[in-house]
Amino acid sequence: MLEARDITLGYRPGDSVLRGVSLRLAAGEWVGLSGASGSGKSTLGRLLAGHHTPRRGSLRLDAAPLPPHGLHPVQWLPQVPELAVNPRWRIGRILAEAWTPDAALRRRFGIADDWLERYPHELSGGELQRVAVLRSLAPGVRYLIADEISSMLDAITQAELWQTLAEIAEQRDLGVLVIGHDQALLKRLCQHQLRLENGQLWAEP
Repeated sequence: MLEARDITLGYRPGDSVLRGVSLRLAAGEWVGLSGASGSGKSTLGRLLAGHHTPRRGSLRLDAAPLPPHGLHPVQWLPQVPELAVNPRWRIGRILAEAWTPDAALRRRFGIADDWLERYPHELSGGELQRVAVLRSLAPGVRYLIADEISSMLDAITQAELWQTLAEIAEQRDLGVLVIGHDQALLKRLCQHQLRLENGQLWAEP
């Protein structure tokens, strides 16, 4: 169980983006998170993945603090994959930094062998997103925060990416928080939905 308890976070004194937010995500569970632009959805996602430290509250994984070093068991996948990779590295090195997925798994994500010798700027945004998703699936990762990861993809590629990710998540019992505005997509993918509004979480009917 990944659990955020009474999280408060702000970027300026006296200003809170998140106010007393609590969230639980079980292994194998898919939860949708929606909210207006600027409501703090990405901030919450990055916090769960260890990119931010809360002003108040705590994060727990199986009732213990998340590890401060090494591979983080919660991985945040941003909408813009360029934010997740080193632009000076070739794709093969970017993948190998986390782990070495075999050729069969690369093919499941539509990643051609010749991409491994390319740089990020030589791939389209959708192609690079597939690389970023595969990179996040290193052994030891238990939760994914998928932050609008398919918004730049065409409908067919979007469907293929989510289907492949869902299959692997089921095999590995991964918990997934899906952040997005597409209510139809969230309903299709997730068992439960939450909405972030005025710094607080509300359950969607």
